[in-house]
Amino acid sequence: MTDYTPNIPGPDPDTKTPKFRLPPNSCDAHCHIFGPGKTYPYATDRTYTPPDAPLDAFRKLHAILGVERAVIVNASAHGVDNRVALDAIAQSNGAYRAVANIDGTITEKGLRELDEGGFRGCRFNFVRHLGGVPDMNVFERIIAMIAPLGWHVNLHFDAIDLPHYASMLEKLPVPYIIDHMGRVKASDGLEQEPFRILVDLLKNDEKCWVKVCGSERVSSAGPPFHDSAPFAAKLVETAPDRCVWGTDWPHPNVKSMPNDGDLVDLVPLFAKDAVTQQRILVDNPARLYGF
Repeated sequence: MTDYTPNIPGPDPDTKTPKFRLPPNSCDAHCHIFGPGKTYPYATDRTYTPPDAPLDAFRKLHAILGVERAVIVNASAHGVDNRVALDAIAQSNGAYRAVANIDGTITEKGLRELDEGGFRGCRFNFVRHLGGVPDMNVFERIIAMIAPLGWHVNLHFDAIDLPHYASMLEKLPVPYIIDHMGRVKASDGLEQEPFRILVDLLKNDEKCWVKVCGSERVSSAGPPFHDSAPFAAKLVETAPDRCVWGTDWPHPNVKSMPNDGDLVDLVPLFAKDAVTQQRILVDNPARLYGF
């Protein structure tokens, strides 16, 4: 029997009911489902083993938060097996979309099947703790394959590497979305070079989107992560039509485990009025993911 003993912690099981009430059709545009491993095996080459965080727990979380739509980002723990997200979409009555984890073995037929199953993009990790830079020849070939589908590419960077990749991003032929506010460090301030480059990309490149999530990754002060809010606010102010929000549940590989109710309560700190909240939480994800 395969050993799936977790080596990272699971999410806070006591989700707070947020004080902030999400508008109808709000979307958690960055979240994961893990397992159960006995049904959806974890990848043999995974860099971490999460505790199971299955669909029923995912639904309970969103019921407490007031989330009605979700984008499941298939995480590296499941490798290029996207079935956990495909099956969740099939059971969602149109409420879920997903972002695939794929590699150079993907075929045109495989991509079409994912597209028909509700996938709207694919993800590449560039972060060091998840294996570093992908094979760029494979990256370029997959970008060319997804372009006719109208997909976008989801990119996960370490902040320190954003300056290096800025020119590559501007040349991409598809929309791209940067995870977790570029994983900048709040203690380095709003004028740090990686964040300035992220803001410039968002301001000047219509293909650029940003996820104002991962506050627990950006924060230097810890819970309730209020020091991340000025970064999210600057991004939302820069391009309110190209920012989306997510929880990142169940929060793999974080230093400080957040309570998801606290993360919802950050929203009015960076999206201060109802019009902006509607854009970030409902309209923008509906446009990007085709709800």
